Amino acid sequence: MGLAQKVGNAAKTVISKFGGDVTVRYVSAGSYDATTGEIVEGTSDTDVKGVLEDVGVREVNELVQQGDKRLTVAATDLPSAPGTKDRVVISTIVHQIIRVETTEQDNTAITHELILRA
Repeated sequence: MGLAQKVGNAAKTVISKFGGDVTVRYVSAGSYDATTGEIVEGTSDTDVKGVLEDVGVREVNELVQQGDKRLTVAATDLPSAPGTKDRVVISTIVHQIIRVETTEQDNTAITHELILRA
């Protein structure tokens, strides 16, 4: 077992122990519904554990606003890294993903840190 895998397993263990239930909702390109005249997007949900916290005052800038949240999830719990088109559902509240930062070891994703806005 390589160092990256050990670190990834450690991150997953800690997040599973201290994190809460969240749903990462992957959004795919929609199709046009001729009946309603709307574009219907496709979604796929993945339930994971994540550690949620407020963003710090010093982190507020043009992109990150006061009131945004930071969610840290283990990369091994997700089929792929979420993007800004995807969403996160926490306690029935749907959050937009503003930014994604991935922590890596030896080109292996360990955690994804998502900045969220409700």
